[in-house]
Amino acid sequence: MTITQTSRPGRAGRPTRPRRASGSYVDKAYPLWFHLPGGIVFVTLFLVPTALSFYFAFTRWTLFKSTFIGFDNFVLFFSEPGLIGSLRNTLIYGFVTSGAKVVLGMLLAVLLSAPIIARGYLRSVTFFPVLVSTVGVGLTFQILLDPFHGVVNQVWAVVLGIDGPGWLTDPSIALLSVAGIDVWKGVGLATLIYIAGIAAIPHEYFEAARVDGASSWQVFRRIILPLSWSATSTVILLSLIGGLRSFDLIWTTTGGGPGFASDVIASVIYKQYQAGFYGLSTAGNVILFIVVTAIIYPLSRWLNSKETSL
Repeated sequence: MTITQTSRPGRAGRPTRPRRASGSYVDKAYPLWFHLPGGIVFVTLFLVPTALSFYFAFTRWTLFKSTFIGFDNFVLFFSEPGLIGSLRNTLIYGFVTSGAKVVLGMLLAVLLSAPIIARGYLRSVTFFPVLVSTVGVGLTFQILLDPFHGVVNQVWAVVLGIDGPGWLTDPSIALLSVAGIDVWKGVGLATLIYIAGIAAIPHEYFEAARVDGASSWQVFRRIILPLSWSATSTVILLSLIGGLRSFDLIWTTTGGGPGFASDVIASVIYKQYQAGFYGLSTAGNVILFIVVTAIIYPLSRWLNSKETSL
C-alpha cells in the first residue's frame, strides 16, 4: 500500500503548507484586491463619517460653513440641565432591556426547543414583533396605553376594579413602560439566537443526562446554560448596544417626557438638532459613541474570556 504524503515537517518540526502537483505552495489567503470592495464601503460609510463627526463636534457649523470653537460644544452640552438625568435614563434603559431580553429569551428558547404542540407556530408568533416597524409599535402602544381611553387601562379597570396608571404619562414609570415595550418587540430576536445556540449543543449530552436520571433543572443548569454561553454573549451585546442607542421607540411613545422623565442621550441630541444647534448635537453624538464604546468594549472582552474558559 502506497501512502501519499501531503505535508512534511519544516524547520523545528512544524508542518509546511501543502504543495501543488507542480511543486508550488498553495496560497489559501485571498488576494488583496478581493478585499477592496468591502474595504471601500467600510471606509466610505463608517470611517469617513466618524472622522467628520469628531471634527464637526469641535465646530459651530451649518450646511454652508463651519467655525472651529474647540471644546465649547462639549462644555455647553454638559451644562444642559437634563444631561445627567438623560445619561442615567440611558443606562437604566439599556441594562433593564438587555437583562430582560437575556432572561426571557433563554426561557422562551428552552420552551420552544422542547417537543411541544404547535412549536413552529409559537416560534413565528414570538419572532413576529421583531419584523414590525419600531415607529409603528410606538404609535400603537401610545394608543393602547392611553390613561383614559386605552385598551390596557380599560381591561385593568374591569379586572381589578381600579383605574390603571398613566403608563406613559407618569414620570415614575414612563421610562420602564417604554422599556417593557422594547422588550416585547426585541425578545423574539434573543429567543431565535438562543434557539440556534441550543440546537448547536450535541444531542449526546442530553441523552447521557437522560440516562443518568438528571432533572430538567439539572439539564438546564449543567448543559444548556454553559454550552449556550456564546448565544448569551451575543444577546447581551446586541441588546445592550441597541438599548444604549435607543431613540425611535422612546420618541414615538413619550417624546422624552413627561418633562425629562424618559429623556435619553439620543433624544437630547435630536432636540438639539431640531433647535438648529448642529455642532452641539454632533458633540452629543461623539459623547454617546464614547459612552457606548466604554461600556461595550470591556464587556465584550470579559464575555469572550468567560467563553474561552468554559
